[in-house]
Amino acid sequence: MRVNEIFYSLQGEGFHSGTPAVFVRLSGCNLRCPFCDTRHDDGTVMSEAAIVAAVAQYPARLVVVTGGEPALQLTATLVDALHAAGKQVAVETNGTRPLPDGVDWVTLSPKDAWLGPQAAPVLDRADELKLLFDGVHQPSLYPAVAVAHRYLQPCDSGDPVRNADITAQAIEYVKKDPRWKLSLQIHKILNIR
Repeated sequence: MRVNEIFYSLQGEGFHSGTPAVFVRLSGCNLRCPFCDTRHDDGTVMSEAAIVAAVAQYPARLVVVTGGEPALQLTATLVDALHAAGKQVAVETNGTRPLPDGVDWVTLSPKDAWLGPQAAPVLDRADELKLLFDGVHQPSLYPAVAVAHRYLQPCDSGDPVRNADITAQAIEYVKKDPRWKLSLQIHKILNIR
């Protein structure tokens, strides 16, 4: 597998926000979102055993496999190996590709509002739906996807004035439609990785 990085921090978004986690950022993505802050093509080829060994160095039980788009590379054998090492496997995905069996937690973050129907999710279930909110695109509840938790996350525009406006709009949206919860990127607020 091509791995962009493996690092230890706190989950900064969504349901597990504030939880210690080992992040396995896989390289490559099938989408090119204009707001993405990840270099998609960098990476080191690692065996599944090497990935598990790197993850096992850290005490956290939660492992977040992300990307790019992790569904392009993630395998059931890596999920099984992480389970055998005592880890819980969470995946953050744009949902355009199926995931292997055995994933413990699925965070679906669709990008079709920005990129059109070619970026529509194919998953029919997720533990949480996390939508980036920019104050322009209307959030969808994705009724075809069985979801337990829904989060609106203000999109970081890189402009502090615009970000404050987006956040204020997201707060008002959640107050008007309580099917949603607000998710803030606490790792950015706290300036941690």
